[in-house]
Amino acid sequence: MTKAKATSTRARYTLEFKREAVRLVEGGQSIAAVAQSPGVVSQTQFNWVKAQRQGKLTGADSKPVSAEQMEISRLRAELARVTRAAVS
Repeated sequence: MTKAKATSTRARYTLEFKREAVRLVEGGQSIAAVAQSPGVVSQTQFNWVKAQRQGKLTGADSKPVSAEQMEISRLRAELARVTRAAVS
């Protein structure tokens, strides 16, 4: 018996979405907090910040992100920051 190899597609994000996520990190949010957005892992967020600092951040138009999704991401990051501050 052999196991079937699961295939997955890579998520693609618009440049606008990536820039907003990087802006939140540069504004003081942690990478982990900002990366809690659906489908984004911390390493991906770190790569976006690094690429932005090097002037190499690019985006894809295949996964449009609505203003509402961006706002949800921003609010989640803010909630994580406030929760951490309250615990400290």
